[in-house]
Amino acid sequence: MTAGAAPPIPAGLEAFEMVGPVMAVNGPLFKRRRGGEFALGLRIEPRHVNPMANLHGGMMASFCDMLLVLVAHHQSETLRAHFMPTVSLQLDYLAPATLGCWIEGGGQLLRTTRSLAFVQALVTADGQPCVRASGVLKIGPLIDEVVARGRAPSS
Repeated sequence: MTAGAAPPIPAGLEAFEMVGPVMAVNGPLFKRRRGGEFALGLRIEPRHVNPMANLHGGMMASFCDMLLVLVAHHQSETLRAHFMPTVSLQLDYLAPATLGCWIEGGGQLLRTTRSLAFVQALVTADGQPCVRASGVLKIGPLIDEVVARGRAPSS
């Protein structure tokens, strides 16, 4: 990415107000909700990349982790109110996401049980598939209860 103004954020996305310090320092993230679909996006900045100028794998994992939870929340009114810690996260890195590119992901809530949600997602870098993600999320306590206690629950 060259000095100067960053490329514009794609149309239809708005800033995502993040809760918690981890993703707040790793953003800014952007979201789009359209009908039953949810998308999360990020412009790759110098602080996000490894020495090869590609998005760091750990940063991509954090992005995907957040994406899967938000997809579940968006596609289920019941899940929307719950804290959902990740039980399992699988990523297939298909191609690099380079410095300056726009990554965007969307997904599907595949199934829920009494205590788990199964979610999958695809992330693109400038429109090209770069990561396939899937995860299992625990349906935890109500978010309002967690916030009232002032901390994340112990599992």
